[in-house]
Amino acid sequence: MADQKTWNEKLYCHIGQYFLIDKLLYKKKTKYHQVIIFENSIFGKVMAIDDIVQTTEKDEFIYHEMLTHVPIFAHGLVENVLIIGGGDGGILREVCKHKNIKHITMVEIDSNIIRLCQEYFPLHNNKAYQDSRLELIIDDAFNFTKTTKEKFDLIISDSTDPINHGKNLFRSEFYFNCKNCLNENGVFVAQNGVFFLQKQETILTYKNLKKYFHDVKFYQATIPSYYGGIMMFAWGTNNIELYKNSLENLKSRIKYTKLAFNYYNAKIHISSFCLPQYILNALDKS
Repeated sequence: MADQKTWNEKLYCHIGQYFLIDKLLYKKKTKYHQVIIFENSIFGKVMAIDDIVQTTEKDEFIYHEMLTHVPIFAHGLVENVLIIGGGDGGILREVCKHKNIKHITMVEIDSNIIRLCQEYFPLHNNKAYQDSRLELIIDDAFNFTKTTKEKFDLIISDSTDPINHGKNLFRSEFYFNCKNCLNENGVFVAQNGVFFLQKQETILTYKNLKKYFHDVKFYQATIPSYYGGIMMFAWGTNNIELYKNSLENLKSRIKYTKLAFNYYNAKIHISSFCLPQYILNALDKS
């Protein structure tokens, strides 16, 4: 396969970023997505879906640790998890680290993404697909959450951005379906883009989640390959006490698991909910 010089991201209309391609590994349209995978000297292997960066070898740990461990340690008693999307396997890998979790359901619409990531990004899943607790379902997550009778302690929506097939996973009805899939003290979290450049996406999510959850917040992390500033993660639950964990309590829970992380820790957990004032102002006005 011939190499090409650069790849340009097309998430935003007037600005963007480009990557030098050291080696083009894969480029093809699947049933659902246009996928490109290439090597870059800074980020290692990079995968983009529908012209938007999804994951890279070098900085994936930030995204996956924050979207997984913040709700798990906040809740404290997660046993049944639903992962929506996440075909690269990174969220699954992090969830599987928690031995107290009894069952993991993962719903991914495109089996080709799973296959490609197992081939090109094996450390993303790190053999998590072999975990006996996993039930892998190839289906539209919007349809699954609407029809399932199962209940979960945690739902993690690791979706693409709200374009093409990802649009349904940002609709009000989807959040309603997820709320109905949660146990009494359950938590819903989801990636919500880069606020500075996707402000309306965050505001719409905020409005829709507040229809169904008593406690709606956002927390954040800076992920180098996601252009434009801090990455937002949506948080929704009907148990307002989960957010109020003390530093000592979080440290105790982390110590009990004997897990080590590359980004996440108790102080990061608490501080990630402290948002810049321009974001708070925008949410207050919404």
